[in-house]
Amino acid sequence: MKFMRSLLVAAGFAGSAMIAGAPAQAQMLDPSVPEDALEISKRLQCGVSADEPAVYHWSGNIYGRAPGQRDKLLFKGEGMNIRRCVEVTDPERGTGWRLISREVMLMLDPETGEVVNEWENPYTGETVSVMQIHNDPVNGRPNFAVGSDGSPFQLSTLKESGPYVFIPFEVPLFYPNPLAGAYQEYVGNSYHAMEIFDFAALKDDLYDASTPTAYPMISWVRISPWAPWMEMGGRPGQMVFNAMGQKLPGGFEELPDVLKTEIRANYPIYEQAPPKDDTRRNETTWTKFKMLTDQARAAEADAPKDEAGH
Repeated sequence: MKFMRSLLVAAGFAGSAMIAGAPAQAQMLDPSVPEDALEISKRLQCGVSADEPAVYHWSGNIYGRAPGQRDKLLFKGEGMNIRRCVEVTDPERGTGWRLISREVMLMLDPETGEVVNEWENPYTGETVSVMQIHNDPVNGRPNFAVGSDGSPFQLSTLKESGPYVFIPFEVPLFYPNPLAGAYQEYVGNSYHAMEIFDFAALKDDLYDASTPTAYPMISWVRISPWAPWMEMGGRPGQMVFNAMGQKLPGGFEELPDVLKTEIRANYPIYEQAPPKDDTRRNETTWTKFKMLTDQARAAEADAPKDEAGH
């Protein structure tokens, strides 16, 4: 409905301009030109400016998949990412941009839609504490019209179909598990997952450089190992996330109430994007879980003991 409303508003604005005798002249970008392709990618990802961040929202289902069992709908998911894009310069590659963001995704009860904080794991029968996804930061590498090897920037997966533009983007992940020890090259246990981002936009919205940004839709799929807070040990299986959403013209205030309420109560920094000069290492669910677990263990070790040593 929001998407259709945007179309109607755009159509109404164009009609008013023609009635007034002064139709707006679109400055259409060409994705085959490296500088224009760079600007299109920025319009896809970024907000109006570095000072006016963008907010992406998505919602969907989170399944568990174990060998020999039917897939289980474990949670509904509601997520958001708040981001800004800052200008960067390179003496050889010129001027480009870099994405700086943080994100939250909530695990919701599939029946009630309420945030789940304590969860009975159907695979183990144990009750565990849920760690909602809250990663800060989730930043990108700098983007320039010229690659580090001198090649021109391209949106190689971009496809046009009538008035629409589709940009699929797969991210295969395979690296040492942050929760593993120093011998994983011998025994395995690497983090192995895939994230799939599929963007869709109206060509006139995405290519029109006379407006500061565009408001595309997004489909997001993640196939990953069990979340560490599920305490699954070495049980085989994986999680499957499937969600859809869009960049919100109204920003943070346009998010569903469940997200706004939870963020303001428990994750208040996520109402704003990270600072423009953020150079911290990225967080993931696994690195955040390790950090929080290490903090809890350190606090427990430092707590005063009674005479019995408890």
